[in-house]
Amino acid sequence: MDFKKAHLAVSDEQRAREVQQVKILDGNASIRVTTIKPKVYDSELISKYSVSKYKLCPNYSFPDELYDLIPKNTPAYIDNGERYVERMMRALFFFKQCALIGPSGTGKTHIAYLVSEIAGLPMWEINCSLQTSVYDLFGRYIGLGKENWVDGQIVSWARHGGILYLDEANMMKQDIATRLNPLLDTRGHMVLTEKDNEIIPRHKYSYVIISMNPYSTEFAGTKPLNAAFRRRMSVWVNFDYLSVGKSISDQEVKIIQEKAKINKKVAKGIVQVGAELRRQYKAGDIPYAPSVGDLINWGQLVCDGVDPQAAAEETVVTVTSDNMEVQDMTRRVVKMFFGENEVPDPVGE
Repeated sequence: MDFKKAHLAVSDEQRAREVQQVKILDGNASIRVTTIKPKVYDSELISKYSVSKYKLCPNYSFPDELYDLIPKNTPAYIDNGERYVERMMRALFFFKQCALIGPSGTGKTHIAYLVSEIAGLPMWEINCSLQTSVYDLFGRYIGLGKENWVDGQIVSWARHGGILYLDEANMMKQDIATRLNPLLDTRGHMVLTEKDNEIIPRHKYSYVIISMNPYSTEFAGTKPLNAAFRRRMSVWVNFDYLSVGKSISDQEVKIIQEKAKINKKVAKGIVQVGAELRRQYKAGDIPYAPSVGDLINWGQLVCDGVDPQAAAEETVVTVTSDNMEVQDMTRRVVKMFFGENEVPDPVGE
């Protein structure tokens, strides 16, 4: 999602520390002492999502250089009463790690960023593709000799705290998962073999969120999680689409309507198409189902004056599959709700 770049902006006001200057007189000498009150991150989202009792870093101030890693301005997460934010905050509070599982486009990464912002925790994000190297994750020496060591993402997280977010965790290399195990159990440390077996304890305010699509053949590279790694994820949260089949979410219709700037009737038709495609995806008939973002893209083209079927061709039809038979199945679903004889005004009443 494109909101990630917006997260890196932190205002001077948010970084400001309360400074009190005290003059201590000693004869004719005047000594100025500066006391600094520790920065305590507080977010208005805490009360919005009713998670005030789950404080993940109480009265702790992260170093200045890590504040840019705390997400900012994350869009609100809309669910159908599942209370995902509360459940994740609770899991991290009690167990320090949790797993998110669900199809692509259901908002797993979105909500991980939101939880990170609410808690005021730096986000260390890793996409667990097969190309991710051990050096990227744990670190390496730069240049000749052993003078210049650079920490990798996982080592930096273990030293400084925050949320380690492992995206597509069931694509992770087995040797990496094995090295994470001591960090995730009661040992709470890792041995950095690349750096003379340095033992790095896990920071007291360090948390782990993993996310993944269900293991299946259509997600190339996925595989069942190692049993030892899997059992270290104390809580599993299942994600699903807002609308599936005949169950249409008014909230999703409202999101499409507002984001794409189209009227409710057209927005509902778009969501109905998406819901039917998601039903077929869950039944194994098609390899991909449209996310909320895919439906918004479709709606934006319709708002610009493109015929709904033509706009669907450039968005949901093509994104579903390269297979022509699957694309024809998707076109038939689009025609169910946007027939040739009835093309609604996208911005009218």
